[in-house]
Amino acid sequence: MVHVAADMIRASHDRIPAAFRDSPQFVSEELTQRIGQPVVIKAETANPIGCFKGRGTWLAVAELLAQGEVGERRGIVVASAGNFGQGVAYAGRAMRVPIVVYAATNANAAKLAAMRRLGADVRLVGEDFDAAREAAAAHVTTSGWQLLVDGEDPWIAIGAGSIGLELSDAVERGELPPIGELLVPVGNGALIGGIGAWTHAVAPRTRVIGVQAAQAPAMTLSWQARRPITTERADTVADGIAARVPVPQALELMIAGVDEMRLVDEGEIIAATREMSAALPLTIEPSAGAAWAAALQRPSASGAIALVLTGGNVAPPD
Repeated sequence: MVHVAADMIRASHDRIPAAFRDSPQFVSEELTQRIGQPVVIKAETANPIGCFKGRGTWLAVAELLAQGEVGERRGIVVASAGNFGQGVAYAGRAMRVPIVVYAATNANAAKLAAMRRLGADVRLVGEDFDAAREAAAAHVTTSGWQLLVDGEDPWIAIGAGSIGLELSDAVERGELPPIGELLVPVGNGALIGGIGAWTHAVAPRTRVIGVQAAQAPAMTLSWQARRPITTERADTVADGIAARVPVPQALELMIAGVDEMRLVDEGEIIAATREMSAALPLTIEPSAGAAWAAALQRPSASGAIALVLTGGNVAPPD
């Protein structure tokens, strides 16, 4: 059994394609001035799919292929709001593994188009991500293909953990200031689970803080209760963190590696996303803006604040 631990994250870092590794990380002068303490930006937008998912999905698909679980005639089935599906599709195309992605009927049109460009067979089912997840599981029972669940496969979190590695290595080299709080948007928990596993082991003075939309709080409620809690709906502009059914494996990582969870409302997310978009030369998804919204709620008492910009795949205007 593969464990999400610092040694695995370090050993796997160089296996991630260069296009997804060593993403830009810097202190934003404008955001620093806004709150009066250093704000470190980790920008996971400058890569072929415009989000952080390419790290872990590459490792997961490569492992399935190496184990003989998938190939040119036996593909992978996933459910995705868009970014995870793009990562799997990118890796599948490179490794000649066919990919089927189930997404909600109201999913981000730009992300749907991107998955199709990458060669995925995209199928729209249901009104939210978790309905799409049920359809993906049903497809596997009849097709015999491999189901890959974001948050369940440990390689997804191991790849995500490399974000924390790059930040702490830069601090160690003196390229970034010491980080007091690391704020991470939370959907199903794989991203913060991997980052938390690395950070708690290597940089224990850094507090790992998860951020969710108040209208999609399933993982926050689950983290607080130390057990999975499903919500009836996940209605938020931040589609990348709109999950209502917890993944137990991701929750386990969160319990071990997350120091605090914060909820931000829709108005805070929208305002923070606009402010970041004006301050940074980047396109920013509302999911990424949620981290800045949480920072504005309660600035850190000491040290720099680091924000993980999870993606920049915004929906086209109506």
